[in-house]
Amino acid sequence: MSDQSAQAEIVRNSLKRRYRKERRFRLYGILAIFIALASLFILFADIIGKGHTGFVKTTITLEVVLDSELMYLDDPTDADQRSMADFSAPIIAALQEHFPEADSAGEKRELGRLIGTYAASEIRDLLIAKPDLLNSTQSIEFPAHDRVSVYVKHPDNSQYSIKLSEQQQRWVDELLEKGVIDTSFNDVLFSRGDSREPANAGVLGAIVGSLLTMLVTLAIAFPVGVAAAVYLEEFAPQNKITDFIEVNINNLAAVPSIIFGLLGLAVFIGLFGMPRSVPVLGGMVLALMTLPTIIISSRAAIKSVPPSIREAAEGIGASKMQVVLHHVVPLAMPGMLTGSIIGMAQALGETAPLLLIGMVAFIVDVPGGFLDSATVLPVQIYLWASSSEQGFVELASAAIMVLLTFMIIMNALAIWLRKRLERRW
Repeated sequence: MSDQSAQAEIVRNSLKRRYRKERRFRLYGILAIFIALASLFILFADIIGKGHTGFVKTTITLEVVLDSELMYLDDPTDADQRSMADFSAPIIAALQEHFPEADSAGEKRELGRLIGTYAASEIRDLLIAKPDLLNSTQSIEFPAHDRVSVYVKHPDNSQYSIKLSEQQQRWVDELLEKGVIDTSFNDVLFSRGDSREPANAGVLGAIVGSLLTMLVTLAIAFPVGVAAAVYLEEFAPQNKITDFIEVNINNLAAVPSIIFGLLGLAVFIGLFGMPRSVPVLGGMVLALMTLPTIIISSRAAIKSVPPSIREAAEGIGASKMQVVLHHVVPLAMPGMLTGSIIGMAQALGETAPLLLIGMVAFIVDVPGGFLDSATVLPVQIYLWASSSEQGFVELASAAIMVLLTFMIIMNALAIWLRKRLERRW
């Protein structure tokens, strides 16, 4: 009995140790999940905290007298006169209506710096479009200068007011009280391309460039990836050559993305002489990067189709090609689509390969086709984040939120497609 009791005690102690290890392991798992969620929360809080003001624009609405004598302009349709005209003068005069005491040359310059640098261009474009407005009074909304915008958005933070003089701060505060300066949703962010001034910069050009680039990537990577997966899984003989190909596909999935950028630089630009910074080139480079992911996921989806499907189709006289195209591929398509969308989402967030092929250029115009110069959202974020101006830092965080929204939508679409189309055997 004593031996049995000792053995039972050993078993109980062993079970206790095992249960303690299981509880510790469960605790470690919960702790890991908590750390991951906390890190994600901190990341999103930082991005939203910096970027929410990027969705707000600051404007100054003035009653501007388009005086021909003040602008030295008699005929707005005359290009020579326009080149010599002073389109800033009526704006400063409109500001002086609120501050008549600002009559010296220095104070006028200080007043002019409250308005964005493209305000004079707005007056010029307005008169070119409607010459009859010359010598009339118009209520015009101008974007505020970046320093004014930052000061208005962060009134309680002294570090954002140091770029304005005390006199300018008093003027801005008075204009805010009068309702001349106002804030609203930043529609410019989604209606324009890049600009040298934050108040006129938008992500529309980068969004269109990303969509065009992704279309090229999808058009190349999806059919080629699915065809390669079908061949390797259903038709290729099992020999050293196919083993070599499979090993290299798996290795390519782990290659750093910048290597594909170097490949595109050497082959597409250096060898074939393709133009830099166009969606076609970017899409081809990203297609090379995405291909291994699509091939691997498509092969896994094909393997998941039960052998009984193939045997049933062959049993009623279907050929190998008919079995694959009519039965295997349609049943594996949900997994293929899921892997493709995830691969596309990964490509959407890539920056390094596109920097090497010139898509880091400053692009103002929204691209209208696959061969127009363009940039993409990750590169646009890189350009803005590297700027020292606070307005561009806000825009970079806002663009990150836009990019994350696209990626979340794409991943949610992949999950929905898998749930919607998958079949349980």
